[in-house]
Amino acid sequence: MSTMKQLAIIGSTASGKSDLALSLARECNAEILSIDSLSIYKEIDIASAKPSKNELNLIRHFGIDRLSPDETASVFTFIDEYRRIEEHALFAGKNIIIVGGSSFYLKSMLDGLSKIPEYSAKTLLSAKEMLGNLEECYRLLSSVDPHSMEKIAPNDRYRIEKLLLIYLESSIPPSKWFQDHPPVPIINECPVLNLHIERDTLKERISLRTQKMFSMGLIDEVAELERLYGRAPNSMKAIGIIEVLEYLDGKITKETLQELITTHTAQLAKRQQTFNAHQFALDASGSSAELYTRAKKLLQ
Repeated sequence: MSTMKQLAIIGSTASGKSDLALSLARECNAEILSIDSLSIYKEIDIASAKPSKNELNLIRHFGIDRLSPDETASVFTFIDEYRRIEEHALFAGKNIIIVGGSSFYLKSMLDGLSKIPEYSAKTLLSAKEMLGNLEECYRLLSSVDPHSMEKIAPNDRYRIEKLLLIYLESSIPPSKWFQDHPPVPIINECPVLNLHIERDTLKERISLRTQKMFSMGLIDEVAELERLYGRAPNSMKAIGIIEVLEYLDGKITKETLQELITTHTAQLAKRQQTFNAHQFALDASGSSAELYTRAKKLLQ
């Protein structure tokens, strides 16, 4: 058993986070936890811009190739992955580098999650029946917990279901439940480093990465995923996949397909930058070279 150090690298898609993490892992005796909403799936290799097989063999990665494309990833998926890497790092005397574009999951683990009740079979059945009328569920929850429901849209089935389950099981308003069960952080003592990249450079990298995905066989990969899993899974609604499905339907040309993926990826990068700027207390923000120097000190 050994102590270990850890840090997280955040930044927009195509900013070079994975390359930086790999270099640091080799230099600083570290393993990598990928927090990426698409790399978690097996068989989605090109669309996710997943590290290559050689890179995965070079440094042990967690959070990659853990789910089938017809399963659904959630924050709890990544909590399980963090616990796996933490246990292994402590045993093997390794450090941990957390990296990925899905910063929401990292934020949730740093801030912590409230304990939720264990739902009985009766509660699960009642909720399923009641959710047949989502409008009625919304009215019920609004009457018992207006504070919580004022932040939720009447058609937000996912969040309505979560609050309904808590209310049916505990018989108390969800806001009171969360007040009585404050969040407990999953990850402690983890500096967060933001990889900054100039806008024009990022646009160029996104364009080049999109071209690379096509040359690697993106269209064939998506076609095979559709054959095996259909279009219903959440994984099939990701950028790079949903546009290819439109192309396969004959709705857009190949040239338009590449333009759309590049545009949508750039829009995602902007949203990521905005989220990261407002949601994290950063230990450092800078270029790849600047963060490399800072990270080495943190992991020594």
